[in-house]
Amino acid sequence: MIKLPSVHIGRLSLLLSILIWLSLLFVDLVRLFGEINNLNSGIAPAVTWTLEILFFLSVYSFYTRNFQQNANNEFLNLIWRSASTGIFASAAFLIIQLFYLFLGDSNLAEEPFLKNFFYHVHFALITVFLISTTLLWKKLILYQKTKKVVQQWQTFEIGLLIAMFFVYFTQDTFGYSFIFAFVILTILGGFLSVNLKWIPYLTYKEKWKSLLFLSVILLTSIYLFLQANALSGERQIYPINLLDNLFLIALYVFVFIYSLFSFLVTLFNLPTSSVFEQKLTEAINFQRLSQSIQPEENEENVLDILLDSSMSASFADGAWLEMYQSEKNESITQVRWIEKEELQELSDTLESSQAAQEWASIQKADTLEPFSLKVKKGKYQSLLLVPLVINKSVIGRMVLCKEIKDGFNKEMINIISTFARQASIAVENHRLLNQAIENERYQEELKIAQRVQKALLPDRLDHHSSFEICAYSNAADEVGGDYYDTFQQAEDRYVLIIGDVSGKGTSAAFHMAQMKGVFQSLIQLNLSPGEFMIRSNAALSKCLERNHFITASVFEINTSQKLIRYARAGHVPTLYFNAKSQKATYLESGGLGLGILRNMQYEKHVDQKEFTYHEGDVMVLFTDGIIEAKNQKAMQFGFERARSLLEINHSLTPKEIQAILIDTLHNFVGGNGLIDDDYSMMVVKFT
Repeated sequence: MIKLPSVHIGRLSLLLSILIWLSLLFVDLVRLFGEINNLNSGIAPAVTWTLEILFFLSVYSFYTRNFQQNANNEFLNLIWRSASTGIFASAAFLIIQLFYLFLGDSNLAEEPFLKNFFYHVHFALITVFLISTTLLWKKLILYQKTKKVVQQWQTFEIGLLIAMFFVYFTQDTFGYSFIFAFVILTILGGFLSVNLKWIPYLTYKEKWKSLLFLSVILLTSIYLFLQANALSGERQIYPINLLDNLFLIALYVFVFIYSLFSFLVTLFNLPTSSVFEQKLTEAINFQRLSQSIQPEENEENVLDILLDSSMSASFADGAWLEMYQSEKNESITQVRWIEKEELQELSDTLESSQAAQEWASIQKADTLEPFSLKVKKGKYQSLLLVPLVINKSVIGRMVLCKEIKDGFNKEMINIISTFARQASIAVENHRLLNQAIENERYQEELKIAQRVQKALLPDRLDHHSSFEICAYSNAADEVGGDYYDTFQQAEDRYVLIIGDVSGKGTSAAFHMAQMKGVFQSLIQLNLSPGEFMIRSNAALSKCLERNHFITASVFEINTSQKLIRYARAGHVPTLYFNAKSQKATYLESGGLGLGILRNMQYEKHVDQKEFTYHEGDVMVLFTDGIIEAKNQKAMQFGFERARSLLEINHSLTPKEIQAILIDTLHNFVGGNGLIDDDYSMMVVKFT
């Protein structure tokens, strides 16, 4: 047989792009020559449109192939590639402008063929910048891809493909059909632009660099758009307009929107970056180990946590876990979201896969790493095999399944490996009854986290001479997710905030640090309580995990008007004692927890209210750990008990009221006095 030479698709696409561009230039020059000399060139406009579409497709193919072969896919490198392309295109525009400035009023400066040539150079540079940047944004959007995100991107690509051929159907560039198609593409691009899960993985320095690169991209995008708009007005040098194209304009909008969203979200994440970097290792360990390695846990509970945590971290669509029992030569299997027939089919696939068998046959178990496998048939298209190793022997394996190709990236695999190793340690310690040594080490790490979290709460509370205030917080574990703070916005205006992260322990503490960074950034904007909740929900929705949310209450005290404005985001109602009526009631208002509804519909659930206060009034803000605390009979402390205590002791100072509430709470719980949840309290008395 004759062996055909291998074809380099990337180089072929580049050569094809150059040839198509030269053809496009030649066709338009011939058409321009005919118009200048009143000759019929015989070249229909459809020829130019066809060549333009072929140029788009060839450039798109070249960069798609180029990015697939490039192993350096670090976030900063991707953003810099886009920024450098924009700088090159902008520099070329400036050089051409300087060239014409140098020519002055000479005949060469008015030469239409030269202008037409440079017009095609502008068109090529703009096309290369927009297509390359779009494909770079694609890699960022699909960094932690799910089936829904992949489908959204595929829909957007189909829309762009249709936009290329739009010029065949209408000559009116800005007609109704053009605007309708443009709006549809903008909406699709907007949905994709909220996929910014790569930003939290940047370090503090990398975020600053990314802000610089994104600024360059935004500026070059604006400059190139203005230049393209200016060129569109000089119709005498090009019979066919190449830049007023739906495909290019849609790419302009998408590149700009995604760059702008990336810039703003990166800027919002800056306040929490330093805390995130300092305690990254501790946070990862705390988040899972503090929940899985417990003296009272058995193997089944640890493996349940391992399987659920790994699925959550990798967005897996299904999974199963096998533990080998060497004495009985059998395995214990735990399954998640996979039917029995599918499980049998996947097991048969693994048994018949040579790569999977070679991975399982590695003799040194301590060198066995997770293995990613592609599946060509069936519902699931990618599998991740994770070994469970104890004392240099494999005791089981975990298999994660996803319905999309290449569904597991490096960060996912590293996190899951950590989970698997720590779960194996937990099982080993359970079998060897040697948990005490490990617990001591974890307790030391948790003490560090406790000191860090205490540093996040304020040392002093801002307040006016017209009211007294005190606060207290206690975590159920070594660390928790409750937060409170006060801010002085003006001489007569103060803001009180109390919040509670869903869950408890290190996971809640980690999100509490993010919450503080967002709140402290927004408080500088002097927002109303309602607008503050809307902005907070928008910011926290970008960084909170899907299974987490935050409740909060915000009070703005205007001492000159004796007015209080407040808004509540799913938080426990605030207890308020009215000195005139000598009654304590709960301030009811609507509101939904931050991060529960992650779109513009959240604004409908924000309910801001206001009232005036008087001398002797008392306000008690607290978290649900107080109300939901249970005694040995499983009875809750309750709202009514707290209300009665305030009515009885309203004449005392805030510190005395706080002490009575806390002492009564612990006496109610009884036994060892430990409360299951984090609890915090702020007491304000107007004097």
